Amino acid sequence: MKSLLLSRFLLLLPWGLIVILLLDTDSSRAPPVIPARPPQQQQQATPRRSALPPIYAITPTYSRPVQKAELTRLANTFRQVARLHWILVEDAARRSELVSRFVARAGLPCTHLHVPTPRRYKRPGLPRATEQRNAGLAWLRQRHQHLPPPQPGVLFFADDDNTYSLELFEEMRTTRTVSVWPVGLVGGRRYERPIVENGKVVGWYTGWRGDRPFAIDMAGFAVSLQVILSNPKAVFKRRGSQPGMQESDFLKQITTVEELEPKANNCTKVLVWHTRTEKVNLGNEPKYHLDTVKIEV
Repeated sequence: MKSLLLSRFLLLLPWGLIVILLLDTDSSRAPPVIPARPPQQQQQATPRRSALPPIYAITPTYSRPVQKAELTRLANTFRQVARLHWILVEDAARRSELVSRFVARAGLPCTHLHVPTPRRYKRPGLPRATEQRNAGLAWLRQRHQHLPPPQPGVLFFADDDNTYSLELFEEMRTTRTVSVWPVGLVGGRRYERPIVENGKVVGWYTGWRGDRPFAIDMAGFAVSLQVILSNPKAVFKRRGSQPGMQESDFLKQITTVEELEPKANNCTKVLVWHTRTEKVNLGNEPKYHLDTVKIEV
């Protein structure tokens, strides 16, 4: 019996040694090397964010119960947009603590300015946010005045009571002069828009003052930075300006209807809405602070 087992062991021994040698050879081989993608191909696959034209958003804001809520919604959108610089302008004689804290925690490039609206212009029926928009324009021109042209970039006026689709920012980023698009929930209609034929703006679908030179909402256009810098005197006017005419008064200084660039599928898609937060009911708010803690809202 012992001799039988020994003979079988001797018979299998060479095969076992062969298997061990093969396994050892495989493990000593170097792992396959995957060739690296050429730098040029890597660049083409993932476009550099720095190559995108920057977007400058000027937002006038003023103290009210819903201010922080409005700015929070806006910041949550802006954080998702590549190369966006937020120019936030308070209607105030000095920066408020609430907005200063908000800007510090916003997590995006932001310039915090302030300029008060003169008391004589705060009457009902007069245009609003004129001084704040002009302060944003002045900051932008001062920042770029010593840089050689051409300077890529796009400016638009982002009021804090609007809601923006991320698609809108990709549309406006290619603006060459002045681009336009529809705005939802404005003018007493579901939307207003430029009427486009053969790629050109030929009129306006609007519910108010269709005879305006540019019958468009403040949220419905963007301007090339180079156009802003080439027209240093173009500002929002106080003297002679009427409510609802600020857009026309400004655009007349820098472009014509024939030069407008229709975006959003020839102005057939709504990508921004003039939502406006509902007026807050604070009827039960005590006249004096009664809570044991002070909470910023």
